Amino acid sequence: MKLLLDTHTFLWWAIEPDRLPPAILELMKNPANKIVFSVVSAWEAQIKIGLGKLTLSESLKKIVEREIQHNKWEILPVSLQHVWHLLQLPPLHKDPFDRLLIAQALTEDLTIATGDAFITNYPGLSVIW
Repeated sequence: MKLLLDTHTFLWWAIEPDRLPPAILELMKNPANKIVFSVVSAWEAQIKIGLGKLTLSESLKKIVEREIQHNKWEILPVSLQHVWHLLQLPPLHKDPFDRLLIAQALTEDLTIATGDAFITNYPGLSVIW
């Protein structure tokens, strides 16, 4: 399975893993699964830090680099193909970061790991939680 982490999934994994459902923890720990970390999640978290909506005990850069290196996650950049896919998405979710993650998951044929109920409503999207 190829899992794309929603931003909250990544942050909980790195900081509060007890908040993740046991099934997600198992999937993320299983070396047979490929975990994909989108730069969109780093971007979203960094914006929230700048706005004072997210506080971390260490720098986001340190957390992201540690988790990618330690867990051997794949980094997914944003491509024009992802951006163009946004036009095909119905307006079910207003958050631009989540919409871009959805577009990436659909474009790259990834299962998105998220507890966000709005995301589960997108047709053709594989979601696990």
